[in-house]
Amino acid sequence: MKWGGGGYVTGTIYHPVNSSLLYARTDVGGAYRWNATNSTWTPITDGIGFGPNEGRYHGVESIALDPNNDQLVYMVTGDTATSDQVHNGRIYISSDRGTNWTYYDLPFAVGGNDDGRAYGERLSIDPQLPSIMYYATRKDGLWKSTDSGHTWNQVTSFSSTRIATGGQKYGTVQVLFDTPNRGTGQQTWVLWATVSPDYVQAAGLTSSLYKSTNGGATWTPVAVPSAVSGYHIPHMVRAGDGYFYMAFNQNGGQGQAGPGYVYKFGGGANGGTWTQLMNSSLFGVGGLSINGTGSTTRIAVGMTAWFDGSKQIQMSDNAGATWREVEANMPHTSDSCKGWIESVTIDPANRDHIMHVHGGGICETTNASSATPTWSPKVNNLEETATLFALAPPAGAQYKLINAAGDIGPWVITDLATRPTKSPTPGWSSGNAVDLVWSDPSYIAVSGVDNANNHTVKGFWSGDSGNSWSQFSSLPAGAAANGSHVQSIAAPSRNNVIWAPPDSVPSYSTNNGASWTSTNLPGLPAVGGGWPRAYRLAADRKNPNKVYAFDSGGADWSWLPGKVYVSTDGGHNFTLSQGSVNANMAWEDWVHSSIFVNPNAEGDIWVTDGNTVYHSLDSGATWVKSPVFATANGTKGASKVTLGKALAGSSYSAAVYVEGTVNGQWGIYRSDDGGATWSRFNDDAHQFGGNTVVVGDWNTYGRIYVNGAARGLQYSN
Repeated sequence: MKWGGGGYVTGTIYHPVNSSLLYARTDVGGAYRWNATNSTWTPITDGIGFGPNEGRYHGVESIALDPNNDQLVYMVTGDTATSDQVHNGRIYISSDRGTNWTYYDLPFAVGGNDDGRAYGERLSIDPQLPSIMYYATRKDGLWKSTDSGHTWNQVTSFSSTRIATGGQKYGTVQVLFDTPNRGTGQQTWVLWATVSPDYVQAAGLTSSLYKSTNGGATWTPVAVPSAVSGYHIPHMVRAGDGYFYMAFNQNGGQGQAGPGYVYKFGGGANGGTWTQLMNSSLFGVGGLSINGTGSTTRIAVGMTAWFDGSKQIQMSDNAGATWREVEANMPHTSDSCKGWIESVTIDPANRDHIMHVHGGGICETTNASSATPTWSPKVNNLEETATLFALAPPAGAQYKLINAAGDIGPWVITDLATRPTKSPTPGWSSGNAVDLVWSDPSYIAVSGVDNANNHTVKGFWSGDSGNSWSQFSSLPAGAAANGSHVQSIAAPSRNNVIWAPPDSVPSYSTNNGASWTSTNLPGLPAVGGGWPRAYRLAADRKNPNKVYAFDSGGADWSWLPGKVYVSTDGGHNFTLSQGSVNANMAWEDWVHSSIFVNPNAEGDIWVTDGNTVYHSLDSGATWVKSPVFATANGTKGASKVTLGKALAGSSYSAAVYVEGTVNGQWGIYRSDDGGATWSRFNDDAHQFGGNTVVVGDWNTYGRIYVNGAARGLQYSN
């Protein structure tokens, strides 16, 4: 499904010798390679990772390219270095520009989705001897590899400090090799390293800039100007004439206001002299890129703050002597491209082509020298939206899909190849849950969060397929307190809605949210760790009086078995399905459990409990456990089930799709005979890091939609 961008691209990287090669990294949605032939981005990480925890390795913190071999790509991944449940990162290596990958586990944590994730590349390759690499970590100082990233050791000559986990960490940031040469076979002796204030303090260092003249054997602090003492250095770049350009910002992380500075360094005794090129008290200085050398050096600087203002990209064509704004209040073809401009890139082959990242993707101009440069998104086939819930309507509906996503809201999609326009909250918002009346799909109910207005929880309904919307005038108990996507909505018939907020007893409304009444479902015991839980609601599509509620147990450590409740009065009162108790369903969290009702037969229910699949043909009175799906090799046995249009002539009225593990092989599996036999539906090139959403289509047999690790909604035919 086409959206275009939608998430935070944290860096764009040109090959240092072959400028036709361009890569982009994202904080949660993997990496891409630009295809100039058709002007689209090619995803290069869809085959990476599978199973319940692999999505964390689609947070790309750094990419490095071997200047001696334009086929080689190195990518360091991992989602966070902050939480108590930190997992160490990985380095992925490709010898064919990202078509195939091999990975090695790293001995340190990686924060691809942490604050400051658009800082300069933390992974660096010695251009003279590319088997030598450095990684600037967030918590553990500098690390070095001498075998092309296969093994790593901490550079204790710099510091042996390892900061304790907890809270945002910026740590060391960049290592630059001070050489114009490549491929000599001899290591580079002069290196520079930048350090953030948190690691300076923790490690007892004395500067934010260090230099080594003996290949990293020893390191010497380099004094920075007093005006920027204790500042972050988000970007440092080396010009061809050996001068360094550095961005300094008082505050760490994306979107931070000033003071901010840009300095030029080098050319003098004792390692160089400092020249201030820019200062800003209001805006922070984020992205930094240069083109050329000497007095005609072009510099592009990303100005950043949490508010929109009069500055976005400041540019100088005389090495910083004078500056002008080249984006704010200039022509834009669509999106404003504002916010989080922490990485800027000047095309090394065309100085009029400048790109920068922002919270919704990438923006570019190809006429930067113009008095009024024109800017437009560069996001064709780059999809980084995070779908939280999606639903396909019955055949014949006026729309194809409803997509409820984080940060972009709920949308009704009428054309999969065109960015949607129908939403109750078209601004910055999140869509959490959605349902429609199967016999009357023009009626839609959604819940979400209006992020632009104090992150307020809201509910909406539409009676005309999303062309117009009305807000629920009230909220059920518990809804306003928690905007988590761990919640569900069921709409058995027009005007009638049941809403299960996080950690709350579901309530029902018979008047489009004007008032709410609690159901008799039992409260959900907390499972600890602030882990939200909720009932999954599902309306019987053949009998609107029947509504099912699935309690998955809340977490895989809760020891609270999964169970199903059944309502025969439209979701007002529920009775425990003793058959679900007898089935001994496991306990599992929200993401790895699901329920789906076959719309072609009354009482035909499918449930996944993380371990396997259960099927009931009698409204939950009895359940049959699948003998095929089972947990293995650290993957979940069955985490998602969905149904879609049946194969013509098949014995069962729907195609069934399950994400899970069969004979030790994780994947998405399809059955055309009601679960008697299964075949793998996806392949190793389309794993997407696992999926929190899998949706079957009712118009086209064999079409399903998956969201991957923040890869938008991908679909197959």
